Amino acid sequence: MKILITGGAGFIGSNLCDHFLSKGHEVVCLDNLATGFENNIKHNYSDPKFNFIEGDIRNLATCQEAISGCDLVAHQAALGSVPRSIKDPATTNQVNIDGFLNMLIASRDAKVKRFVYAASSSTYGDSKKLPKVEEEIGKPLSPYAITKYVNELYADVFAKTYGMQCIGLRYFNVFGKRQDPNGAYAAVIPLWVSKLMNLKSPVINGDGNYSRDFTFIDNVIEANEKALFRSDEDILKGLREYYNLDLDEHKYLLQDKSSTIPAGRHDEKDKNDPPRRTKRGTLFADTYFFSEVFNIAYGGNTTLNNLFMALRNNLSKFEKNISSIEPEYGPFRVGDIPHSQASILKAQTILGYEPKFDAKTGFSMASEWYFNEFGMSSDE
Repeated sequence: MKILITGGAGFIGSNLCDHFLSKGHEVVCLDNLATGFENNIKHNYSDPKFNFIEGDIRNLATCQEAISGCDLVAHQAALGSVPRSIKDPATTNQVNIDGFLNMLIASRDAKVKRFVYAASSSTYGDSKKLPKVEEEIGKPLSPYAITKYVNELYADVFAKTYGMQCIGLRYFNVFGKRQDPNGAYAAVIPLWVSKLMNLKSPVINGDGNYSRDFTFIDNVIEANEKALFRSDEDILKGLREYYNLDLDEHKYLLQDKSSTIPAGRHDEKDKNDPPRRTKRGTLFADTYFFSEVFNIAYGGNTTLNNLFMALRNNLSKFEKNISSIEPEYGPFRVGDIPHSQASILKAQTILGYEPKFDAKTGFSMASEWYFNEFGMSSDE
């Protein structure tokens, strides 16, 4: 298979590039290097199955060029960070919504088999229910959260209007190898690791009792692989199991292939009109169409105080002076969700997702990687 990975020079994207190349697939990496780094992918330049395109998803022509000949899309490109979106909502909107729409259009026109995209746990907003279940969300708490929810709405409309297969993966606090420890909007784990390795006190926003479902990168790689390659039949079998069959909004997913209308045999006035849903199924004889979102996490719950202690203990194995560092406490951060813990039942049932790395194991592996990569001078 030939896979387009947008944001492929970033943290998650570059790990996906490595993984799918190791599986023998062709990989096209599209990245504008705004938040990604060429160092993350340059070791693949000699691989004939790897092609890097430096470009921006806000340019439709660039998206069309990158997707040419591809079978699947793993759309990771986005402008992350809640604080950044609060400071500059316009740019976040342009990248995360305009760019996302461009990729949907390019994918539709290229007739890719499946469009898998990075959604976000920020979509749950002010919902207080734990664990988080895909079908129950609250109001967004930041411009970033709004953009990620709009992505889900667009994907659903494109699936039902154009007969696409769209899968959104709501990532929960992903961490691990290649997550950037530097910069103004570094995520909490690499930021704190950087501070500790320089014998400085990390700042905990609030009282440290906010909690997260920290998810190790290898679990996210597995989720993307399952989302891209899970067969139509297995997905539909999982949907039957997960949803009640009397839910009208899902009945169209449960049509047998024999009930679909063969390509070319329909009564549209204009053959160039988009495919549409009918009582007999879709207008595609060789595929089902659907749009679903899945929580991608481990299903755990770690407070920020416990996160600090875990990172300090792991890094102390390499530098004993780290063990005496205590955190500082600052104000709560605007736009932060107090608690975030996922139900992963839906992903397990439909995608066959079974995360292998809990947060404790991930903290240990990530700490070792950061120390080996940056030593004691990661933010100097």
